[in-house]
Amino acid sequence: QVQLVESGGGLVQAGGSLRLSCAASGSIFSINGMGWYRQAPGKQRELVAHTTSGGSTNYADSVKGRFTISRDTAKNAVYLQMNNLKPEDTAVYFCQMRIISLRGLLGNYWGQGTQVTVSS
Repeated sequence: QVQLVESGGGLVQAGGSLRLSCAASGSIFSINGMGWYRQAPGKQRELVAHTTSGGSTNYADSVKGRFTISRDTAKNAVYLQMNNLKPEDTAVYFCQMRIISLRGLLGNYWGQGTQVTVSS
């Protein structure tokens, strides 16, 4: 079994910063990719940032220049540093990892989400 545990969400004023953390544990053989998604009220879930095992990164245009994704392979962890937050960043944020299990099965795993609220 694989579990992803998230932390770091909260309430912050516009222009402030938060850092989200996500760590995986369990029957992990390798992790091919890690990412962050978010879902705001009335909107579809969207990709915020993604990083591959090769080190490449990808960001949504709306967060580029403000958010930074990073990883710690030894800890099976991914982080999202969020700076200059805006009210439109308010959403539930989910971490996601593409994992090959010890059984050789490839699948996507998700954290349960952490609330980020940005006030005006």
